[in-house]
Amino acid sequence: MTKKDIASSFLKLAGLGNVQEAYDKFVDKDFIHHNQYFKGDRESLKLAMEDAHKTQPNTFIDIKSCYQDGDTVITHSHVGKEAMAIAVVHMFRFEQDKIVELWDLGQVIDKDSPNEHGAF
Repeated sequence: MTKKDIASSFLKLAGLGNVQEAYDKFVDKDFIHHNQYFKGDRESLKLAMEDAHKTQPNTFIDIKSCYQDGDTVITHSHVGKEAMAIAVVHMFRFEQDKIVELWDLGQVIDKDSPNEHGAF
């Protein structure tokens, strides 16, 4: 698998509720992240993702773009939940074939946006 394949597989597995499997397959034991709402360690984000799936599960994940530059992969995705849709950018840093660092940025998609081009 390429790093782009790994990042995409991680997002689809974890984002649709298979968080433990995604971490077991693709995330390094020394993983860190930069989501400002949780402690920066592996376990804290994993637990937050599991909790999010229980309380507000994603209904779909559509990866619109995936780019790689060396050990960095960036994805741009359309994520659906029951009450909203979100545009999300994830940035993954790899060592070997494991994710060692993650950044994520999200924006709720406004159904009444004046932008005629939409979020995608």
